[in-house]
Amino acid sequence: MTFYDKQIESLREAISLTPDNLPLRQLLGETLFQAGRFTEAEQELRKALALGPNSARSRLALAETFAAQEKRGQAMVLVEAVLRGPDRPPRARLLHAKLLLKQGELLQARDAYARAIAEDPKLADPELLERLGSTEPEDARARTDAGDSANASLDEPPPYDDETPERIRIGSEDDNAARDVELERPDLSFKDVGGMEKLKEEIRLKVIYPLTHRELFEAYGKKIGGGILLYGPPGCGKTHLARATAGEVRAFFLAVGIHDVVDMWLGNSEKNLHAIFEQARGHSPCVLFFDEVDALGASRTDMRQSAGRSIINQFLSELDGIKGANEGVLVLGATNAPWHLDAAFRRPGRFDRIIFVPPPDATARGEILKILCRGKPQTDVDYTKLAAKTDGFSGADLKGMVDVAIEAKLTEAMKTGTPTPITTRDLLSAAASVKPTTKEWFATARNYALYSNQGGMYDEIIKFLKI
Repeated sequence: MTFYDKQIESLREAISLTPDNLPLRQLLGETLFQAGRFTEAEQELRKALALGPNSARSRLALAETFAAQEKRGQAMVLVEAVLRGPDRPPRARLLHAKLLLKQGELLQARDAYARAIAEDPKLADPELLERLGSTEPEDARARTDAGDSANASLDEPPPYDDETPERIRIGSEDDNAARDVELERPDLSFKDVGGMEKLKEEIRLKVIYPLTHRELFEAYGKKIGGGILLYGPPGCGKTHLARATAGEVRAFFLAVGIHDVVDMWLGNSEKNLHAIFEQARGHSPCVLFFDEVDALGASRTDMRQSAGRSIINQFLSELDGIKGANEGVLVLGATNAPWHLDAAFRRPGRFDRIIFVPPPDATARGEILKILCRGKPQTDVDYTKLAAKTDGFSGADLKGMVDVAIEAKLTEAMKTGTPTPITTRDLLSAAASVKPTTKEWFATARNYALYSNQGGMYDEIIKFLKI
């Protein structure tokens, strides 16, 4: 009888006296796992999970047992549950890296491994590291690969600067308007945005090509920068697309909300707005994104107070680059209510490209669902069928649908102790409980498109609604 056999026999005797003893049950399962008796280990750890459904130790041990039996989908469900909880042991990150690598998610696997080793160097696995390759951050690898800028290809986007503050200070320390605004370097790209091919091409022409083919654009006297206004129903990916635009060219990304600009003290709002534009100019290429831009640029004819008019005038001045050149700064604005935006913003040279962002079509819905389900345990999911059943759903609605399906699977797993992959039926059931949020927006937009469309701004809405 081996050492493990003696220990297992002793643990079984102890459990027979106290069958509801969770630590003993966990220890027995872990010992069976170490002995290579995976089927028995799974049985005991299922019982342990039933005794303590929220135990990170039980979940992780069962996940490791599933992984050892090549039940990768079930293992992924459990390890992700552990990583979402308050107790995230480095061992869970290591297992997550192995599972991600098996799924072909190399970059995510590298990141998970790097985090695991940073938290516990003893977990270093030379064999796994060799399969993963480099575990440096993506932007560091990009800088290494780019080499000397003089020899870089025109098709290569510009690398990030080496030293970039994560947050920038707007205003001086003793200024009432002083505040921090986050300066990001997104790791998203267009491959993380489902559909929207027409929009992507518009942005490529406006942003990406001028950066990757700078000499060609300069030959025609075309400057890098300008403004694009994205409008459409909420939840259709305007913010996500803006962040992916910055990631696509490795540009800086500065997201600005109304709270970053508006101040109760007279004149401070204008100072804040100027400071934000100055930071973007100082970190070009930079994507400066104004969400709900109509809140800052509402129609001046609707305003009774001069303070709001002053902010709009400052905004227009900054867009024109009167107080500073906007070369290399792309200003993206997003709004759900373009009819409230002051007409002066739509003048050429400001937001000179106005792009309608509709709900995704069937093809795009299928792509979005694939992205949302990427890395999650699934079995033969029919994305074409799901896309056909989700007409009118925004990207946010589709995310809500996937979340509902996952919550249902987790609830089921907590009851049975057996996590199972997501199926088409699960997602169809979730879709039936989620109502598309775009219908209300189109009810309002239809009236503007029919009765207030003198400049043709809402022609795309008319075309989409087939009026």
